Amino acid sequence: MNRYFKIIVLLIFSNFLFAENYCQIDNCIVSKDGSGNYRTIQEAFDAIPENNKVPVHVFVRNGVYKEKLVLTENKTNLLLIGENKDSTIVTYDDYSGRIVHKDTLNTHNSCSFRIMADDFTAMNIVFENSAGRVGQAVAVEVNSDRVSFYNCRFIGNQDTYYTNSYGRIYMKNCYIEGTTDFIFGKSVVLFDSCRIHSRKNSYITAASTLEGFHFGYVFRNCTLTADSNVHKVYLGRPWRDYAKVVFLNCEMGFHIRPEGWHNWDKPWRENKTFYAEYNSTGPGGERSGRVSWSHELDRIEAEKYTIENIFAHQKTNLIFKNDWIPEMPKILNHYK
Repeated sequence: MNRYFKIIVLLIFSNFLFAENYCQIDNCIVSKDGSGNYRTIQEAFDAIPENNKVPVHVFVRNGVYKEKLVLTENKTNLLLIGENKDSTIVTYDDYSGRIVHKDTLNTHNSCSFRIMADDFTAMNIVFENSAGRVGQAVAVEVNSDRVSFYNCRFIGNQDTYYTNSYGRIYMKNCYIEGTTDFIFGKSVVLFDSCRIHSRKNSYITAASTLEGFHFGYVFRNCTLTADSNVHKVYLGRPWRDYAKVVFLNCEMGFHIRPEGWHNWDKPWRENKTFYAEYNSTGPGGERSGRVSWSHELDRIEAEKYTIENIFAHQKTNLIFKNDWIPEMPKILNHYK
């Protein structure tokens, strides 16, 4: 039986079996060759019912989709599933400073994919900004809450991945690469068993965690690697005063600098940020040379970094109306 036919049968069967749990779009399959119902991903996004309360599935066949995607805030509960994590590629080449229709782009609108809708999940997709080393050029910008990525790849240079919301994001088995500040923003994010790859002597994170938040960026069981000519990389520097970044049980390569962290030439931030590690391993995980204002967690402190605690309601006047525990939807198990 043809592989694509099996996938279509599976989708149809799943729609029937779990019909009470999600909204159907008529054969929501994207394919560049016209064999699906949409040739572009944006067309499929536009077809999603507004403010739907149950998951909508969009399956994307292999191909390079050069699209500047926007998932608007009223297109909630989307499951975006790629056919293959290396061959289903979303890409665009905007960058800060580029002039488009007489307007000059900035970091915010340089993104290849902007997510504004809550309850978004993606699996087996490559998200890329292909502009090259031309300054800030975002691949994915998240502006919403309860967002999950499974087995996805984020490809870019400076500012690859912009977590631009006071929301929560879960990353599982993902790959993120870039040069400077290539993971940055204010969201609460758990990077679970991800690979973080540096392509330049620079900085990995530039967190801007909101004052009062208990958690910011948490890297758990991750692997930090780099290009062969890269050997002087900081774990992070604070974009805003109250940046929080923690590495738990992470393997760090030779490229991580002994001091680990940088204050962005703003020494007052040393007393406001929270940069910490627990059980770092590998040549870059040696803690003896770390800056004095970073922290080494003990076992009891590290045990507080559970998925339940990280994504629980925050005691602030802002969002997180309730707790959230990300769970891979059952349908996605068929595409592992």
